[in-house]
Amino acid sequence: MSEFWLISAPGDKGNVQALERMNTVTSKSNLSRNTKFAIPDFKVGTLDSLVGLSDELGKLDAFAESLIKRMAQSVVDVMEDSEGKVQENLLANGVDLTSFVTHFEWDMAKYPTKQPLVSVVDTVAKQLAQIDTDLKSRTAAYNALKTALENLEKRSTGTLFTRTLSDIVSKEDFVLDSEYLVTLLVIVPKASYSQWQKTYESLSDMVVPRSTKLIAEDTEGGLFTVTLFRKVMDDFKTKAKENKFMVREFYYDEKEIKREREEMSRLLADKQQQYQNSCVALKKGSSIYRDHKVKGAPLGSPARLAAGQPDRERESEGEGEGPLLRWLKVNFSEAFIAWIHVKALRVFVESVLRYGLPVNFHTVLLQPHRKSATKRLREVLNSVFRHLDEVAAASALDASVEIPGLPLGNQDYFPYVYFRIDLGLLD
Repeated sequence: MSEFWLISAPGDKGNVQALERMNTVTSKSNLSRNTKFAIPDFKVGTLDSLVGLSDELGKLDAFAESLIKRMAQSVVDVMEDSEGKVQENLLANGVDLTSFVTHFEWDMAKYPTKQPLVSVVDTVAKQLAQIDTDLKSRTAAYNALKTALENLEKRSTGTLFTRTLSDIVSKEDFVLDSEYLVTLLVIVPKASYSQWQKTYESLSDMVVPRSTKLIAEDTEGGLFTVTLFRKVMDDFKTKAKENKFMVREFYYDEKEIKREREEMSRLLADKQQQYQNSCVALKKGSSIYRDHKVKGAPLGSPARLAAGQPDRERESEGEGEGPLLRWLKVNFSEAFIAWIHVKALRVFVESVLRYGLPVNFHTVLLQPHRKSATKRLREVLNSVFRHLDEVAAASALDASVEIPGLPLGNQDYFPYVYFRIDLGLLD
């Protein structure tokens, strides 16, 4: 299971023996794997300050868990087609999360215990807040880039009636810079190809004979060119519509087409630089155009836009990570480590508030072997530590028993200090 229980009990002889009994029973019954969880001593301060810290740490715990879950999801989003490799990128200090938790050691360099406890908590809170701020700005920029690419992709897909034509046509398809002649693009249903060939010259006066050619097709029809005199253009459009031929409003502008292709190339390059170079921003082969006249990949394909660079070359180059994925990996590790330190701080504060001064308690990390064992494991713990709080032990077994002064109900309140660590960050 990816779930851990972090518990503490007083460090006197009787409770140490209770912990030993717990270890014996849980081991024999194969209920959980138990390991020591070392928490250093801190400068306690006043009990009033501890009460305030208890509330603050509860909020910080929830915030940190939410943050690392959002970061884990961001790794999923960024890796796209490599989702199966996400877990190997969610590490803490270079090891998997379970190993880090079960071998936890307090980071004295980052969070010095010689400082007052409130200062340690403040340091962790500021670190998490900064990571959260950076995450929001980086993911916002990434999402804006992704949206821009998706909008361009939409323009390069669909039917001939709606998609962009700039990646289909070429300069040679048009009569350009003519004062009298103009080339139109006409969509003809497949069933009407023969009719078009027979009638297009007579749809109006002044149509250039044998000026039509098929330049692209989709499942519904074909895109034909036709050249005629400008002064009969409106009449031709009317007659074409009457015959169920649709004239697409398109004027060949080489500068605009170049600008659009450069924009796509720039966005693709920007997105690839944000994460794995091997990831492709748009689905390959998304265009449905198959006419032999269209040379190279369609506009929706990155191959056509990366200065003629083949997909295979782009995929093989730089399997390394871009700055966004690198940032997520590094800062996920930092945030996760900070979160587990918050858990340790919560255990310390709650143990002092529960068991009193001087500080003397033992902390154990339990990993239930299976979900079906959690109820039995809870019963064992409540039985072993019942003497610490008879009312809490009874309420854990019977939800109808209320604990006076406990504002949030009885859930997660037991005779011993208890906090849950759930590593199912993507569930």
